Amino acid sequence: MKYLVLVSHGEFAAGLKTSLMMLAGQRDDVIASGLPDGKTADEFAEIFKESIKDIHEDDEIVLLADIVGGSPLTTALNVLAEKGLMEKTTTIGGMNLPLALTSVLMKDTLQGDSFVQAVLSEATTALQEFKVVEDDEDDI
Repeated sequence: MKYLVLVSHGEFAAGLKTSLMMLAGQRDDVIASGLPDGKTADEFAEIFKESIKDIHEDDEIVLLADIVGGSPLTTALNVLAEKGLMEKTTTIGGMNLPLALTSVLMKDTLQGDSFVQAVLSEATTALQEFKVVEDDEDDI
């Protein structure tokens, strides 16, 4: 199986998973794990290990993280390396809902660089300034 694993500070990963389920339906291949406020990286490592306990050597992982270089991502990568899962892991930082949604919908159809380029393109295209243009009161 190919899993989408979300890691973040606080409850962002869990909230993003909830939003994904609203848009993509209930899925057993999405795992969310957050670093609770006040917990150490070592404590998060135990939380993360528990969340991925069902992932095995023959599975693949798309790992999305909130911040590149943050404790949740670096800790998750260390745990995955300990389990020997890094060769089958694609990692992307700076997650947002468009990135996660595209990842969950495309992870089983695209591989490697094609997958990464597709999901990054969707994620960045979704970032746009929204300008409100006010009309004169006479036009209302």
